Amino acid sequence: MTKNWTKELSIIAIILSISAIIMGIFIMAKTAPKNDEAQYRDLVKQYYQNFAAPIPEKVTFCGQEVPIDNVFVREALDRELISIMYNHSTTFLILKRAERYFPEIEKVLKSQNIPDDIKYLAVAESGLANVISPARAEGFWQFVLPTAKEYGLDTLVGWDERYDLEKSTIAACQYLKNKKEIFNDWPLACAAYNSGETGVKNRMKDQGCDNYWDLYTNTETSRYVYRIIAYKLIMENPQQYGYYFRKKDTYLAIPTQELIIDSSINDLYAFAKHVNVPYKYLRNLNPAIRGSKIVNKNNKKLKLFIPSSNSLSWENLTKDLKHESIQIGCEGEEI
Repeated sequence: MTKNWTKELSIIAIILSISAIIMGIFIMAKTAPKNDEAQYRDLVKQYYQNFAAPIPEKVTFCGQEVPIDNVFVREALDRELISIMYNHSTTFLILKRAERYFPEIEKVLKSQNIPDDIKYLAVAESGLANVISPARAEGFWQFVLPTAKEYGLDTLVGWDERYDLEKSTIAACQYLKNKKEIFNDWPLACAAYNSGETGVKNRMKDQGCDNYWDLYTNTETSRYVYRIIAYKLIMENPQQYGYYFRKKDTYLAIPTQELIIDSSINDLYAFAKHVNVPYKYLRNLNPAIRGSKIVNKNNKKLKLFIPSSNSLSWENLTKDLKHESIQIGCEGEEI
């Protein structure tokens, strides 16, 4: 009797153990997806975060205070800040390019007595790249051909000075200086750069308006100056808007040698070999070249650039920046 009872207890224990295992498996199978989902949501919350763009208490543009206490002005600026702040790849490329191109643009702006903030207009126009718009506006400053010629930019067969950074910046300064004299206001001068003097004048007259901030206009122009100012805020303080990088991460200026050409070049491939420079480098350093030859009938002096010795070595360009770091976070942690 005792042996049978012991045997029955063993069988019951085994059955209970098996039942417990089955129940455990059932519970785990039922609850695992929920736990995985909860865990995933926690990870998203922890590592993927988006923040509202910070707007400084005071914002200025070309020495003029922007009325950000006006709700329409504030929201318009906020829209552009968010658009740029979260367009990560494009914004990062612009921040990298600025290290190479801003010094030359700043030098020209200073020589032309134009506010330094105008450099951000070039950013809004082209992203500091030699692009072509659907309206055939070209180069950093996006000149259409008639306006380019009006402001002294030459175009030859195979050569277009809209792509010459120094000369196109001078032309942009002259244009903006002219509009500033007409409107007596830099934001309105910039609006005219975008949509033309006549359009801005007509809208101001129709509305009895004397400033950009209160002017009702087409969508592109109504966003244009705010976009310029948003680029200024982000590029002056990129870490405030989530962009961290070291100077060696940017596109540094490439040391070059200058060549003056005052005749036609019928074969730029042969010319590149003659000066011992790969044709690709010749084109990259001279975006004003627009073909495989340059027809220079009037013997205009053209400025060409070729790389200096070892100037294309990233190691040489960054040798003085090897130990550079940036501070991140509240504790000043360095990377």
